Amino acid sequence: MAISASQVMELRRKTNAGMMDCKKALTEAEGDLDLAEEILRKKGIAKAGKKADRVAAEGTINAAVSADGKTAVLVEVSCETDFVAKNDNFQNFASEITQLALDCDGADNNVEAFLASQHPSGDSIEEVVKAKIAEVGENIVIRNVARFQTSEAGSLTSYLHMGGKVGVLVELVGDSVAVIDNDAVRTLAKDITLHIAAINPQGIAREDIPAEEVEKERAILADSDEVKSKPEQIRDKIVDGKINKFFAQICLLEQGFVKDPDTTVGKLVETTGKAAGGSLTVKRFVRFAVGG
Repeated sequence: MAISASQVMELRRKTNAGMMDCKKALTEAEGDLDLAEEILRKKGIAKAGKKADRVAAEGTINAAVSADGKTAVLVEVSCETDFVAKNDNFQNFASEITQLALDCDGADNNVEAFLASQHPSGDSIEEVVKAKIAEVGENIVIRNVARFQTSEAGSLTSYLHMGGKVGVLVELVGDSVAVIDNDAVRTLAKDITLHIAAINPQGIAREDIPAEEVEKERAILADSDEVKSKPEQIRDKIVDGKINKFFAQICLLEQGFVKDPDTTVGKLVETTGKAAGGSLTVKRFVRFAVGG
């Protein structure tokens, strides 16, 4: 039977065994997670009461950008306690991991592929993490990895908030190199990362919001006492208006800019692009929050 990546990651989380060992055990157990764990324990690969069972709810988020500015990463490394999270040993390890992710093509939003990649020591990143767990005495998890690469007419900007408790990475793309190579555009990019850190949008535009989520919100609004108290012939228009407000709350381009709520982020992007001699687009962003 086919073993999914999510099954492998769940068994790895429970046992701290290597991914190939987990996949072999799951294949032998025909996908039975408990039986696969038992197989690993019998082989001495997994131990009861291991540190990997413990919740890693603290940690840090780091960012790194390549020398040419065209590749950037955001990495969340988690541990169990705030004490370890603030320790130089852990912070240095998180910085090392982030630099390795910057050079790893497989790290593009794929923790599993990154863990399987090779550390300069010759071991896998996963094995290096295991060694650090044994050293510090706490569970350590590389929880999230995002790696962006952009074009010549693109820019990548990162921001770390609250000492690495929140991290943001944004890609802006202009219709020419001249547009993106502009001081006002660079300032805008930094401002957008600050906005995302503070407001936490769920998508760039309306099309990024899952249709089922919109329909669920529409159904809730339609069934609300406020709407049902209105004449039936105007209820749909009232719901449409409320859905527009819903989008304005969660879509980046429709949100009021955090530094000037009277101006939307979309309008700010448009006017800044025009002032720079062309057009500007927010292509993508990612936001990590420790333990989130």
